[in-house]
Amino acid sequence: MEGKNVLTQTEIVAALEERHTPEVQQKLSQGNVAIAGLGGLGSNIACSLARIGVGHLHLIDFDRVDVTNLNRQQYFMEHIGLYKTDALRSILQKINPYLDIQTDCVKVTEDNLKELFRGNDIVCEAFDVPEAKALLVNGILEHFPEKKVVAASGMAGYSSTNAIMTKRVSRNFYLCGDFVSAPMPGAGLMAPRVAACAAHEANMITRLLLGEENV
Repeated sequence: MEGKNVLTQTEIVAALEERHTPEVQQKLSQGNVAIAGLGGLGSNIACSLARIGVGHLHLIDFDRVDVTNLNRQQYFMEHIGLYKTDALRSILQKINPYLDIQTDCVKVTEDNLKELFRGNDIVCEAFDVPEAKALLVNGILEHFPEKKVVAASGMAGYSSTNAIMTKRVSRNFYLCGDFVSAPMPGAGLMAPRVAACAAHEANMITRLLLGEENV
């Protein structure tokens, strides 16, 4: 019975082309996006990109799934204890088993940054720690000025999602969030607002893949 639900790659592509048009889907299928950080932002972003058929996804994280992640991340109880790279790849393959998914279970550092992101067209920053965010964004802009970078800042708590926006910081650097809110007791990272920010990042990545650079 389960086998009846397995579609061929041709059937999946046809369904996506029906929704997006063949011209749009071809650009998405050729897209190559690195997602650094697979928590509340990255796991949501990856699922969105997989659902629209972005053909090449590079998942980067060194952490394991913890029970405290389940309040906002795209994991399930069965994934607790697994590396996020492995858990998320299994989820994405259930969405579209024909995607090209590369994983690196490592911490991004100044030493490995150039090699890690060399083959990606767009780099998505989805870290929690400000120092890690700055290292990645500054490193990409320095070593790969031609690459597009989409990052996030400010999504904690449960204030209005209307405050979350996307802005173009420089020619190839885009920032999503409210740019203010940081996690604190009583206003931590929660699924609705984190997902809203992740949707901004995923949508900006989609637009960049389709050649639209203005916010």
